[in-house]
Amino acid sequence: MKKAAKRAAGLHRASLTKLHDLDAALELMYYGWRGMTLTADQYLATLGLSRPHHRILYVVARQPDISIGSLIEILGISKQAVNRPLNLLLQRKLLTSKRSPEQHRSKLLRLTEAGKQIEQRASGYERKVLREAFDRVGPPGAAAWMAVMGVIADNN
Repeated sequence: MKKAAKRAAGLHRASLTKLHDLDAALELMYYGWRGMTLTADQYLATLGLSRPHHRILYVVARQPDISIGSLIEILGISKQAVNRPLNLLLQRKLLTSKRSPEQHRSKLLRLTEAGKQIEQRASGYERKVLREAFDRVGPPGAAAWMAVMGVIADNN
């Protein structure tokens, strides 16, 4: 894992031609996301999982007994896009699915213990990257980042 992480370090400093004054910010967003998720994605790959699987595990961990429809809405993806990763998580018994007592056509999702462990470890790698970055920029920098990301997230 360290070799790939080393190779990726500093990619945001690549000498790409800037076609717009906000290109540097876009590049930081792209490379920042990759830098935050790199170790988590490498860990997930050792399990035969990827980013879509982690996104599902992340949401279900924070909203147990979520319906598949609500999961799709939160993730902002289609039913077709969630189908394959969701089925794999169910097959591997990282998630459970049960019928909703109120709406029998609706299935409710919950993490198994194995699913919880994978989600916690993958998210832990990402939290570590954020914590180290926030520690480096200090509280004002962290607050500014949260403010900018909050405004961008409001576009959803």
